[in-house]
Amino acid sequence: MRALVCGAGIAGLALAHRLRHHGWDVHVVDHAAGPRDQGYMIDFFGPGYEAVTAMGLQRNLREFAHPVERFRYIDAHGRTTVSVDYTLFAKALDGEMVSIMRPALERMLRESLQDRVEIRYGTTIDRIDGDRAELSDGAVVAADVIVGADGVHSRVRSLAFGAEPGFLRYLGMHTGAYVFRDPAVFEQVRGQFVLTETCGRQVGLYGLDDDRVAVFAVHRTEDARLPEDPRGALRRSYTGMGPLVDLALAHCPPPEGVYYDQVAQIDAPRWTDGRVALIGDAACAVSLVAGQGASLGVAGAYLLAERLHAATSVQEGLADYERRWRPVAEAVQQSARSRVAEWFLPTSTTKLVLRRWAFKAMRLPGLDRILIGPLFPKGRQSMAELVR
Repeated sequence: MRALVCGAGIAGLALAHRLRHHGWDVHVVDHAAGPRDQGYMIDFFGPGYEAVTAMGLQRNLREFAHPVERFRYIDAHGRTTVSVDYTLFAKALDGEMVSIMRPALERMLRESLQDRVEIRYGTTIDRIDGDRAELSDGAVVAADVIVGADGVHSRVRSLAFGAEPGFLRYLGMHTGAYVFRDPAVFEQVRGQFVLTETCGRQVGLYGLDDDRVAVFAVHRTEDARLPEDPRGALRRSYTGMGPLVDLALAHCPPPEGVYYDQVAQIDAPRWTDGRVALIGDAACAVSLVAGQGASLGVAGAYLLAERLHAATSVQEGLADYERRWRPVAEAVQQSARSRVAEWFLPTSTTKLVLRRWAFKAMRLPGLDRILIGPLFPKGRQSMAELVR
């Protein structure tokens, strides 16, 4: 059996790993010139963590993770307003959580393939006709299944299911991320998540290694259009939020070194059609504010591979994957829209203060699991149950 996967990101690589485990011949294409090094720090937990464990990659995951000791908010003067021991979050999840840069998670998955899967960068799918795909380099590939794992702005989704405007739900925010090196800033954020305690906009800084600092930024805006100059947009949106932020903005690289996009979800009424399937953000982006996109990307890919392996036909496997996974993804999307967004980026001082006191209450015995649970929700079904 042969699979053609469009997208060498987290979901696409996870699918390639699991299908190859089941004996499939897998080819991966990606429009980017090579692996991406832009991205932000994520907390990886939940169904994705279960899937990585089932794939035998738990040790690899922890080797690529960045230990975090403390989570704290700072005000415009750099003073700490809230400080929480980060082990509280992992404890609430029974230790099944790591903090990891998105590019590092991709690299872990890519290296796990051990050259058993062909990845062709600088190439995408231009046309799909049944079980055949015409690539941008003119090659034609026949495959038993063609998978779009190419993100929110999916090329495969546009070819097989329709143009992006029909599926994208803009959540009223823009986000950016980059990495820079500065020993002085690194010492202030070493082993920590440091975030500004602000309404409507937020900057986070994370200490990595070798004096490197990862920057994450998000702000509310009604204008969904993306700027031509991401670096200029970041500086205009976040200057004046304190000395630490201003230092970080001074190190902002040229546009090619910046990740910048809308905060959005994808609502697609179908994820499968014939031999074509969508996974990860291409199918059901839950958005940055949900905090589980990478986890759901890995888990959905794992489930698709398992259902294809168990099914008597490709069409049966694809339909079974969508039937099982859609309720999980839609529940996370709904939660992000209704509750998580206000917690993540408050729109008023009152909500910001309530969040501050909730974090402080997490340090009280007995309240940690009660208050942390909603931030890191576990699904009603385990991956083992979903696969069965």
